[in-house]
Amino acid sequence: MMSPHRGTRLGASISSSVRPDGEVLSNYLRDPHSAAGPEGAARIPWGPLLLVATASALALGLSGPVFGQEATLPEITVEAGQPARVVTRRATPRPAIAPQPVEPVGTDSPDTVETEVISAAELPYYTPASVSTAGRGEIETFGTDRLDNVIRSMPGTFTRESTSNPGVAVNIRGFEGQGRVNMMIDGVRQNFRITGHEAGGFAYVDPLLLAGIDIQRGAVTTTGGGALAGTANFRTLDVQDIIRPGQNSGGLTSLNWGSNGVGWSEMGAAAARAGKISVAGAISKHDEKDYQNGNGVTIPYTGEDLISGLGKVHIDITPEQRLSFGTVLYNNEFVANSYDQKLKSNIYTANYSYAPAANDLIDFRAQLSYSDVEMNYGGYYTGVAPSIADATDRVVQDDGWGFNTSNVSRFNLGEIAVASEFGVEYFRDDVSTQNGGVNPSGMSDLLGAYNQTTFSYGIWDLTAGVRYNEYKLEGDTFLAATNPYGLPAGDYDIDNNYSSWDPKVTLAAQVTPWLQPYVTYSESMRAPTVQETLMTGLHPIPIGGPTLNLTFLPNPFLEPEYQKGWEFGFNIAKESVFQSGDKLLLKADYYTQEVENYITECEGPSDVNVSFPNGFFGPPSIDIIQTAYFCNNFGVSNVDGVEMEGLYDTGTAFGGFSYTYTHTDLPHQGSGLGAESYLPEHYATVTGGIRLMDQRWTIGMRGTFVSSTDLGDGNELAGYELADFFTSYQVREWLNLGLTVENLFDRAYTPALSTIATGLDDTDIDLGRGRTFYLSARAQF
Repeated sequence: MMSPHRGTRLGASISSSVRPDGEVLSNYLRDPHSAAGPEGAARIPWGPLLLVATASALALGLSGPVFGQEATLPEITVEAGQPARVVTRRATPRPAIAPQPVEPVGTDSPDTVETEVISAAELPYYTPASVSTAGRGEIETFGTDRLDNVIRSMPGTFTRESTSNPGVAVNIRGFEGQGRVNMMIDGVRQNFRITGHEAGGFAYVDPLLLAGIDIQRGAVTTTGGGALAGTANFRTLDVQDIIRPGQNSGGLTSLNWGSNGVGWSEMGAAAARAGKISVAGAISKHDEKDYQNGNGVTIPYTGEDLISGLGKVHIDITPEQRLSFGTVLYNNEFVANSYDQKLKSNIYTANYSYAPAANDLIDFRAQLSYSDVEMNYGGYYTGVAPSIADATDRVVQDDGWGFNTSNVSRFNLGEIAVASEFGVEYFRDDVSTQNGGVNPSGMSDLLGAYNQTTFSYGIWDLTAGVRYNEYKLEGDTFLAATNPYGLPAGDYDIDNNYSSWDPKVTLAAQVTPWLQPYVTYSESMRAPTVQETLMTGLHPIPIGGPTLNLTFLPNPFLEPEYQKGWEFGFNIAKESVFQSGDKLLLKADYYTQEVENYITECEGPSDVNVSFPNGFFGPPSIDIIQTAYFCNNFGVSNVDGVEMEGLYDTGTAFGGFSYTYTHTDLPHQGSGLGAESYLPEHYATVTGGIRLMDQRWTIGMRGTFVSSTDLGDGNELAGYELADFFTSYQVREWLNLGLTVENLFDRAYTPALSTIATGLDDTDIDLGRGRTFYLSARAQF
């Protein structure tokens, strides 16, 4: 049970169909701390909403109509893809940390005001938080096939790398799956999950349609919150990414070829502006075959057949109002989870923004979204399905509806500049299955309300935020007689409610024009998912006679996971360090977290049946009956680490690095209900290169260094070192040619946090891709 200061669980309202003795499940086990109220009733947190709204209104009532600085993170909307931001420096010449334009405090202010343009790639080095970003250039160089190499080059950030499943599964600080990281596409949550020897959740997006990737590590109390470890937002192409500066129409094409099974991939995009309307569209195609590892061994079922596209429409109602519509479509065929798979993902968004120039108290944004992700299972990969729990023709579908609204008000309280953001967001997942097996059907709702306010005075920025989360889960499940709860077998209806108050406070100081230390305290919660709560069914048993009967059980009594922790960091951004015109950017932090009620795999009661089918003196037949379910690790686990990244650029030469140290005592996550999620203790990426011929020709190398990885139960995966080569040449202003060689020395290795490929019986075979050449031609006209 959680301690009082961590939040209040609003109750586990659990009911059941009639059992033989006529009682309901809620009478057997009820949370003694649950709030009073009708069982099963949906609760709208009017009290917290009114409290946050009243606090915001009171601040506005005391305010004057001038601007303050914002210590907020980069926007998770498409607008974050803009190539540069205007920020304001106030008091001592220091970079503001606002991602949006900030106006001077006033002509009568004694403070000096400077305005500086900060590129989107450099914005994290001016933000007092653990944020990282990858732009289109890095994606085109290292991620046209898979995004894992791009994401793994960010500190504190990793992926669960599946050789067979092309989905992206982001790991932040050792947390992954089941919503611990909120993965989004254009700000829309991606909560599709399947149960198996895999990551507990995937986002499906075509790398060729991406403009950038934004990562926020740690608790998020604004839009996108409600997760335990952070967010990952995949921003797709928009008008400003396609049209060249100064033009009203244009196109963007990308033609790529790769060896080692990669094959051809093509992308074409076009955009235009006319009056108050701008539109963009793109389509992409990729057909990939199986690849070979560094020893020349073919890794089976690692190809895909992908076609995807997008469309965007923007309407400038007035110079201060914009209405936007967007869609991202994704269709892929591949073999994973032992079956042929057809995956469809459709995302639709509508966005509205209103920021009147004459009213500093209004900077309003709203988004409506709908997403539909559906996975269809075809035939078993060998052609002969298992004798038990055949998943042929299985369908798992997740329909998601959501909205979010926010408003930022900028004003002054005396000499203190204030920027206050208030927002509300809601998201519903409706999970349905056909022949679902261990994949249950159910519905979950997340409602969040938040306020985050930054107070700026002199060199100081104090950001205080709080987010209220309410989570509701509904569905039905079956409890087998072997369940560990002591309850009768039967069908049960589940109706659970959870809530939390998640605070976050950051104090930052611009002690010099180039140095900004900061400290943050934060808390966050993750509620149990439909899969963890309602899962039931049998493990498939191969042809040839069962020896292990594994039954999966639901757990309607799961408690939410909570974390609280501290982060100490600093940013350095300095020009002309060693020579005139060079630039040094450095970002580092140390974090420590306490995690309560971590959800992992537990084994329930087991039994052994012995029979003698060939007579008493013949060989016996032994069947082991085992149960497994998700459970809480009641107690506190500790996670801590160091994250660093930096850039140095002289114009002619450049270099960058990222480094992560992580330590955790989280319980081992069994490979049956997910996958091991321990990060390597140390991993680093180092990049360097030069620009020749008036910076039209770029040549560089990248090294990746990964230490050994704990797999739990005393097992360990060996570390490895890799080298990549890359070069690009700007043939014309509109045409760029590129070459990347991945795994230059053809090393045989298995990537950390990787999943064994479907159809690969020898688990000692290295799964890493062998040396692969990527050729690209990119035209923007």
